[in-house]
Amino acid sequence: MNSNNTPSSSAGGPGSAAADSTAPPTTRNSKRPKYSRFTQQELPACKPILTPKWVISAFMLVTVIFIPIGVASLFASHDVVEIIDRYETDCIPEDSRKDKIAYIQSSGDKTCNRILNVTKHMKHPIYVYYQLDNYYQNHRRYVKSRSDQQLRDRDSENDTSACKPEDKTANGSTIVPCGLIAWSLFNDSYSFSRNNQNLSVNKHGISWKSDRDHKFGKDVFPKNFQSGGLIGGKHLNESIPLSEQEDLIVWMRTAALPTFRKLYGKIEVDLVAGDVINVTLQNNYNTYSFNGKKKLVLSTTSWLGGKNDFLGIAYLTVGGLCFFLAMVFTIIYLVKPRRLGDPSYLSWNRNPGGH
Repeated sequence: MNSNNTPSSSAGGPGSAAADSTAPPTTRNSKRPKYSRFTQQELPACKPILTPKWVISAFMLVTVIFIPIGVASLFASHDVVEIIDRYETDCIPEDSRKDKIAYIQSSGDKTCNRILNVTKHMKHPIYVYYQLDNYYQNHRRYVKSRSDQQLRDRDSENDTSACKPEDKTANGSTIVPCGLIAWSLFNDSYSFSRNNQNLSVNKHGISWKSDRDHKFGKDVFPKNFQSGGLIGGKHLNESIPLSEQEDLIVWMRTAALPTFRKLYGKIEVDLVAGDVINVTLQNNYNTYSFNGKKKLVLSTTSWLGGKNDFLGIAYLTVGGLCFFLAMVFTIIYLVKPRRLGDPSYLSWNRNPGGH
């Protein structure tokens, strides 16, 4: 039975062999990648053995590089002279301090006089900052409440879909610039005098040039700004294009942390030790609703920037830690050195049998 059902290899004759030779070859479905030295990990490689001498030398190299950088950074930071004056409480009359929110929202005069004493020579330019604490500009809804297209292009005036609730006025007119960021523009103002002589504050060039040239249009002008019932901050001059409204440009670059400084202007003359600076400020900005703090900061700069000890401390910490580890490894190496010519410390030589 089996022999009748199964054809023999010679049953087909020559014609069968010819038919088999013309049949298309079968392809193999294989997941094996195309051979290359890269895929098979056969490229030349360097596999250094980290001997104690190499490890100790590496730690000492990091120490030699990082510690001088840390010391130089700290010296540069300490050369920066800062005057910081916190004023949000002192600039409220004592009889109004029980209800600070009602005072700041009132329409009365909020002029406040402050005195700053210069204890160390300050070379120009002296940067004037305002500092806000406990102010979360990085809140998701706050950050997204703006229209970059509207700020840049006059033809995109009605592009306010992301600006709610500050997108349109009560009668449906478009607000330019729209959004919560612009609406909450800082509106405290400062003027300075020394020996009854005015110290002018230069407010030109305080924003990034790339922002002025590319993010704020030269033909975009404020429109219906701060015209609602609730005023969030500073008013804008509607005859000046947004590319020249540098206070707005600085404010619109939102901060990543709840404590931040923003540049208000520059004093272009030196201040000498012993000078008394009289400051007349308008305490208009409401930080009392969220227990925020307001500070006026006068600061010089160094080759490293403003006053910041963190970078120097970080370099010194890493350099000191590497020096400590280098000393520890040196002591261990001297107390219990490895025997020369003994390869047993290599992991692949400890159990050659794989057991």
